[in-house]
Amino acid sequence: MSKSVAVKSVSVAALAAFAVIGAGVGPAAAAEARGLLPHPGPDGLVWVEEWTGDGGVASGGASQGLATVLTVACEGGGQVAVTMSQQTQIAAFTVDCPTGRTGLGSVTLDAGVVRSGSYTIGVDASTDSTRWALTVTQPE
Repeated sequence: MSKSVAVKSVSVAALAAFAVIGAGVGPAAAAEARGLLPHPGPDGLVWVEEWTGDGGVASGGASQGLATVLTVACEGGGQVAVTMSQQTQIAAFTVDCPTGRTGLGSVTLDAGVVRSGSYTIGVDASTDSTRWALTVTQPE
């Protein structure tokens, strides 16, 4: 499995990896890897299938009238600190990333908290080998 990022575009959606620091997953590890989070389906705005170390995304296309769910899964030891911002921080949480199994964390933001327009999500991993995935959804 390679590092990949998929995004559902509502009108104007841009997706870019930023602040990527640390080791990537090599070919041997990628062949053995399994997905941490499934594709979010039609409610998905962002899906980072897999990343290792620090990273994040910038995107747009959220609806102000729907609740927004940010979910992060990780493994490999340590933890990840997750922040979501739109000019100011609107969500922050930490997920423990056990070795040999998947840690999961999620936050649901009420309708109107995420405004229309762009937003960023940062993931600060405590180790360069911590593997993580994330989704942003707006269930209707």
